[in-house]
Parts: sequence; C-alpha cells; structure tokens
Amino acid sequence: MIPTAFEYHAPSSVADAASLLAQHGAGAKILAGGHSLIPLMKLRLAQPEVLIDLGKISEMSYIRDNNGGLAIGAMTTYNDIEHSDLVISRARALAEASGMVADRQVRNRGTIGGSLAHADPAGDLPAVIIALGAQMVTSSTGEHRTISADDFFVDLLTTALLPTEILSEIQIPALPSGTGTAYAKFGNKASHYAVVGVAATITLDGSGTCTEARIGITGAGPKATRATAVEDALKGNKMDDGTIQGAASQAGSGIDFNEDIHASGEYRAHLTTVFAERAIRQAAARAG
Repeated sequence: MIPTAFEYHAPSSVADAASLLAQHGAGAKILAGGHSLIPLMKLRLAQPEVLIDLGKISEMSYIRDNNGGLAIGAMTTYNDIEHSDLVISRARALAEASGMVADRQVRNRGTIGGSLAHADPAGDLPAVIIALGAQMVTSSTGEHRTISADDFFVDLLTTALLPTEILSEIQIPALPSGTGTAYAKFGNKASHYAVVGVAATITLDGSGTCTEARIGITGAGPKATRATAVEDALKGNKMDDGTIQGAASQAGSGIDFNEDIHASGEYRAHLTTVFAERAIRQAAARAG
C-alpha cells in the first residue's frame, strides 16, 4: 500500500527538530532509522501529517566515555554499537544484542533511539537498557529531561516520552568491577524479533557471591520489564547451579504473557525461565 500524504522536514539540528515537533504537535512523527515507522505508514496503521527526519543530524550519532560509563547518541546505528570497542568493553550485552537485531541491512540503518522510542514488545534493546540501568535523555524546546529505563517503557508501543520530546541520548552508568553482562534470546527465524529475550547484569565479589543483579526481559509480555524477583533471589548468594536455577524459575513473575502464532503464553513462560538461566550464567562467567 501507499502511505497517506504527509509534509516532510529534514532538520539539521536537535533544536530545529524539537521546534518542528512543538509546532506540529500530535500530527507529527519522528523518523529515525525508519524500519518500524515506514511499514506502519505503508499499511496506514500510522498516518502522520508531518514527518520529521532526524537522519541529517550528525550530532546525534556518537559513542562516548561518560565518567567511566557510556553516552550514546540516539541516532547511533546498531552496527556502530555492535562493533564499538568501548561498548564491548563496558556494556558487552548491548553490543551482543545489537548484533542479533534483524539482518545486516537493518543493523546498518536502524538506530538505538528509534528502537527504544518505538518500544516494540519484541525488540531486543529495551531488555538490555533495563538490565544496564540506563538513563534516557530527552530534548524539547528549551529543556532536557532524564528518564530511568525502569520508568521508560509504559505499555505496548508506549513510552514515557511526551509528545513534544525527542529521545536524544542514552546514558549507561559505569559498572562496578567484577560485573558481567549478557543477552540471550529465542528469536523468530524469519524476523529475528525476540520471542523471548533476557538481559542480565551480574556483579560478584571475590568469593563469587552476587552483590548486585539487574535482569531485563523482552518478548514475553506487552512491554520490556525488569525481573526484580530474579534479582532478589540472586543477591547475597553464591552463583551455584541451585541459586541460578531457582532465580531463573521466577523470571516470569508478574508477566502477562503474550499469545500469538509464534508462541503460546505457556511456551513463552518456559522460554523465559530457560533464557534467564542462560543469560545469568553467561553474565556471571564474564563477571568472574
């Protein structure tokens, strides 16, 4: 199908983009990589009156040191994140997940900001962002706002972004020494979306006891969620088989599991446990 008619703008700065968004209000849509929005427009499930393309704003694409952590511009591509030595050394799960997104063409064009702002329930990066304890920095006319990853994903395709806000930067805090991260997923063979994906950040002390844990889950329910029951079961315990298996068994706690042609709710619940265990084991091995 052909999209409905729309007005097109390609601003050259974040300030100009924010001004256009404020001017056109709810009738405007932000275009980042376009892999989510354009198909919706072709099917006329999305019919924006105005399209604001961020593709010419070079200042939104970067990966930088941020006090030992990372600052990543929202227009940074999956491919750049996957192959960044800085990301690999400081937040390996993010590089890992970026390399699992769709195919090479999508990874060369799709962006981290587009993925997070779209909040697809089967997207890979939301789970990782939650597990890393990231902060989302937004831009609007004359001001910025910071939103915790725990509060960012609200519901199906819904985030805490206001209609006048642009997601401009993702900040990942420096992780303590003795920390490992990992992402594991059961992917759809055709689309590579996560039927279930689990990201883990595990911190161990010198004795192998878990002192901190953050677990993010995607694909299982209507939005990416943090598995606090798993975290509580890990913290303060040695990372032996019993601890890991017992914690992973609680990964589905509180999730209203999706049901579709790809997997039943019961199967997703099983996959959530299996892939939670895999991600935790891998993160713990890297921490050690």
